[in-house]
Amino acid sequence: MASRIAVLGGGVGGLSAAHELAERGFEVTVYERRPDFGGKARSIPVPNSATPGHQPLPGEHGFRFFPSFYKHLPDTMRRIPFSGKSVYDNLVFSTRVQIARTGKTAFLEPTRFPVTLDDWATAFKSLFANLGIPDDELLFFVDRLLVLLTSCQERRVAEYEKIAWWDFIDANNKSAAYQRYLGEGLTRSLVAMKAEISSTRTVGYIDLQLMLGLMCSPGGFDRLLNGPTNATWIDPWIAYLKSLGVGLVGNSVVQSIELDGKRVSKVMINQSGTVVPISADFYVSALPVEIMTPLVTPEIKAAAPSLAHLDKLQTRWMNGIQFYLKNDVSLVHGHSNYLDSPWALTSVSQRQFWPGVNFADLGNGQVGGVLSVVVSDWDAAGIVYGKPATQCTAQQIKDEVWAQLKSHLNTGATDTLADANLISWFLDPDIQFPNPSGATNAEPLLINPAGSLQYRPQASVEIPNLFLASDYVQTYTDLATMEGANEAARRSVNAIIDASGSPAAKALLWPFQEPDVFKPMREYDFVRFKLGLPHGKSL
Repeated sequence: MASRIAVLGGGVGGLSAAHELAERGFEVTVYERRPDFGGKARSIPVPNSATPGHQPLPGEHGFRFFPSFYKHLPDTMRRIPFSGKSVYDNLVFSTRVQIARTGKTAFLEPTRFPVTLDDWATAFKSLFANLGIPDDELLFFVDRLLVLLTSCQERRVAEYEKIAWWDFIDANNKSAAYQRYLGEGLTRSLVAMKAEISSTRTVGYIDLQLMLGLMCSPGGFDRLLNGPTNATWIDPWIAYLKSLGVGLVGNSVVQSIELDGKRVSKVMINQSGTVVPISADFYVSALPVEIMTPLVTPEIKAAAPSLAHLDKLQTRWMNGIQFYLKNDVSLVHGHSNYLDSPWALTSVSQRQFWPGVNFADLGNGQVGGVLSVVVSDWDAAGIVYGKPATQCTAQQIKDEVWAQLKSHLNTGATDTLADANLISWFLDPDIQFPNPSGATNAEPLLINPAGSLQYRPQASVEIPNLFLASDYVQTYTDLATMEGANEAARRSVNAIIDASGSPAAKALLWPFQEPDVFKPMREYDFVRFKLGLPHGKSL
């Protein structure tokens, strides 16, 4: 008889675990607190937005972003059927990255594949050549990147995990442009973390993966879906899981995880007001850290010491707002990064990537374009009300984001964004408003302050029938992303295969790829590290 698996949480981590387990013959049921599945990745039909004969406008937690260094999630997407092909075929490459600044706009375009070490230094420098940063500071930053690439894995964990990115790049002693663009801008916009506290091991290597993809990936480094997320990914995924026999139970809130000695005996679930026990052979918690932490009782901490410090992990906000335009404004064929925006905005103009969507069928039939924006810094003062986003009303958040976009884009004789072109907008409903005390966020994002790795557990913990498939798990990806959640799920599945004695093949795992030219230098650094010596270039 196949082992029964209860998966707690129906976001990307939970669905990924269910997918891998069901394909290997396990009996799987997924319990999700919402009526819908997909977590932060799901589309959100905008309430009351459709007039008779039309479909609701597509809203999102934030725009989707599938950089080229993602390996685990694309592998899963290749195994989700879609119209005779797969969901993976719904990913399309962008061709540009727009760096927008107040009063000036620049485009970054890679020119050749770097080969030699000098090539790499030149390529890195070219990425930031138009930001007004002094040459000596730019060369210093490039040197920092090369130090990361030539450091062994052991040094990365032992040393760089404990160093804040701000300190590693010596931002305190550099110009305002250096601090703003290389210190704050990249970190806030790409990984939603503060450079002053974030681990160099996380921020530095994620930034490197993005840069390497920009310069080296044959098709490009930035992929998006060719339609709203549910239609092109989540709905086909749910259908495929059901075809595999996966049970999907919504409106199910985990109330407690109970032990019988050192094993989980049952999980109590609140299903629309009725509390019921569920039992299984193995349990996979795909709950986010802010939901899992209160469930870890003293009894669980005693049985699984690796879960005892989840309360020391930190989260920040990274949520989206969509602007629905009468006339489409394509901006750039890819993502725009608004480096001077105090709220660390990034955006994508969706219509150019959605060729199969009939916009005349959406909303009131008058929408011609969708500008999807992500706010990554909710703690900085805005330019309109002088308040952080957490202290603003929904209307004030809309006003601030719109104003910050216009300050970057309306730099010529003709305004790129015109107030008269804006039909409506939609703020992620995870942002909730008990104002005037401030907003709350139902789905914050895990961040990686320096030294926090020690508090993050493996997918397999000391309780033999409990496993973790969430983005706070230690993974190669090391970041709160769809990719990280998918990798964590694969690790939990592999642990269940071992625990159950299943003959099924293990789920594949991929470490980050780095250019081969640096491999000899990493091997040399490993020797220095084992001898207790610093990196060849002093830190």
